[in-house]
Amino acid sequence: MPKDRRPTLADVAKRSGMSKSAVSMILNEKPGSRLSAEAAERVKAAAEELGYRPNPAAQSLRLGKTDTIGFISDDVILTRQASGMIRGALDAAKEHGQTVLIAEASDGLATREEAIQQMLDRRVDGIILGLMRARLVEVPKVPASVPFVVANGATPDGLDGFLPDEYAAGYAMARLLVDAGHRRVGIAGKMVPAYGNPGVSVTIPLRFDGILKAFEEGGVDWEMVDVYGWNATVGYDATHDLMARHPDLTAILAANDEVAFGAYQALTKLGMRIPADVSVASFDNEVLATYQRPGLTTAHLPYEEMGRRAVEMILGLRPRGRELLDMPIVVRDSIAPPRPAPVETMGA
Repeated sequence: MPKDRRPTLADVAKRSGMSKSAVSMILNEKPGSRLSAEAAERVKAAAEELGYRPNPAAQSLRLGKTDTIGFISDDVILTRQASGMIRGALDAAKEHGQTVLIAEASDGLATREEAIQQMLDRRVDGIILGLMRARLVEVPKVPASVPFVVANGATPDGLDGFLPDEYAAGYAMARLLVDAGHRRVGIAGKMVPAYGNPGVSVTIPLRFDGILKAFEEGGVDWEMVDVYGWNATVGYDATHDLMARHPDLTAILAANDEVAFGAYQALTKLGMRIPADVSVASFDNEVLATYQRPGLTTAHLPYEEMGRRAVEMILGLRPRGRELLDMPIVVRDSIAPPRPAPVETMGA
């Protein structure tokens, strides 16, 4: 056999002294072949010596499966959070002998429809739509025979998928501040566009509902700044405004880690120490949170777990439906008991 030619089933049959049909039954592990163990070992040894690998296209035609899962993102491939979701999907796929085909669809329904059709043309066994922001999106109809899972999002018709449990995370993070003794807390800041608009977010209002519930139970007197975006500049301005108007605040609860980075900068500019003077807590657990000094206490968004579970749902390894995933609190060094209130002295 020429060295540059890919070995075939016929080559394995010739090397092992078996028929092509017998070789096919052994290599594809067809039940009821009645071939001896010695014959099976001889065929497998010949295949290994020749470097024979089954033709995936031929196998998919025969079995009606391609062992390929389509992963379509909005802008998740271009973001810092992308690596977690994709890593989870790739790891789970590898464990179960699957290949992941990745496509980008960031410009709305039309591009999602095109990406989905491309996946269907390649006969994937299932499709995952992975979103960076947990929001409501429309997707075109997909054949019922092709499992479709939405990771970190929702659809109007309630397709299978996963969302982070933002209410529980908001409650748990606020409760951490309450249990540390804080009763005057600034919140930076409420994302106004997310309220009443599930196309922006289906989870942000739940995060704040959880926060306010815990504060209500804990007797916290809170102050909040409304904002129209979440980034470090917003965090800086919101924190500066909160501390200027309410210097008795002992903690800042940031809406996400980017906002918290701005809060760190503002507090440093004001000459305040974290957490000795003001505690800071946040959400998302971005990589940069581990490099803040002091380390930022934050709730972890389970991107990797969503990618992993989406693959498992596609493969039928977990029940189909909608699931909420835990957002564990990652405790670092940015929360401490509040500073003692200054002692008032009586005049002579």
